[in-house]
Amino acid sequence: MNTTPLIAFCRALPEATEDIKWENNHVFSVHKKMFAVFDPDNDQQVCFKATPENFDMLTAQEHIVPAPYVGRYKWVLIEELEVLPHAMIEDLLHESYRLVVAKLPAKVRQSLIENSK
Repeated sequence: MNTTPLIAFCRALPEATEDIKWENNHVFSVHKKMFAVFDPDNDQQVCFKATPENFDMLTAQEHIVPAPYVGRYKWVLIEELEVLPHAMIEDLLHESYRLVVAKLPAKVRQSLIENSK
């Protein structure tokens, strides 16, 4: 497995945008709030926000660590995609997206709900 299908999954989320940050990192955001980061030089890694419970469960596993610089905000870095099933990584990326959406202003959240129908 590589990051290509995960990138496609992120692109398909409602109002998700993508850009390049920090010279070459492929970043997905919703209303300018990041929910996933991919390293184009390593197609075995993905970084995303997790719930506190999932953060603890995930970082207890080999090849999953607190993300550099943002681990204190419950972001994880999967260093090798094979440590989790593909469907589970998609679920975790969707959860990251939902966590970010939940912090958006109510009016923006409502717009997202209406536009995703």
